[in-house]
Amino acid sequence: MTAELVERIVRGVHPPGTSLPPEPALCEAFSVSRTVVREAVKLLQEKGLVRVRQGSGTMVTPPTMWDMLDELVLAATIAEEESLAILDDLVVTRRVLESDMANVAARLAGPDTIEQLRVLVDRMDGLVDDPVTYADSDRAFHDTIMQASGNRIARGVVRALESQVVNTARYLGRTERALCVASNLGHRRIYERIAAHDPGGAAEAMFNHITEAWVVRRSGPADPVRLRR
Repeated sequence: MTAELVERIVRGVHPPGTSLPPEPALCEAFSVSRTVVREAVKLLQEKGLVRVRQGSGTMVTPPTMWDMLDELVLAATIAEEESLAILDDLVVTRRVLESDMANVAARLAGPDTIEQLRVLVDRMDGLVDDPVTYADSDRAFHDTIMQASGNRIARGVVRALESQVVNTARYLGRTERALCVASNLGHRRIYERIAAHDPGGAAEAMFNHITEAWVVRRSGPADPVRLRR
């Protein structure tokens, strides 16, 4: 029930500023008890989608108040939005966090981490004709850097965001061999800067890699203002 209500709100079936149907109507629509309805409304409040006011009912809030890190809200928004703006925002957020983590990793990474990154980059050179297996090593490469940074919160945010889009065609975009080759050149530059213990260079390499990889993957013209933030 909660997931269905989230989708309805995001789709605009219940627009911002309007009230959700009253409890009896929701009970009938979903064939559930008042207790279940109240629990669902409580969850919607926690996600920032509604506001309950005595005498005014349960009001749908504007999108600026929604918790975009919530799994259901983000998934529904990605599914509903026709443009790629939400995915652009996701990439920008990932880029900010991963660039900073690459900076820290270049200062903290020990020999074992550097060797692990080298192995992954070399492995991906041999996987450019196998996009699915390549993608697994790609994620392992980025996760190794995030773990090396020690920033568990930033890593958690990136992993939560990625989990919502990792299997969506609009995020994955094109996956031909040439793009895997170009992507791994970016990985190698990141690895080399981390191995050289060059924080600024590692951050710049990560920033450029994530930006360039997304620009060639996405379908449709990129918004230069949005992606250069």
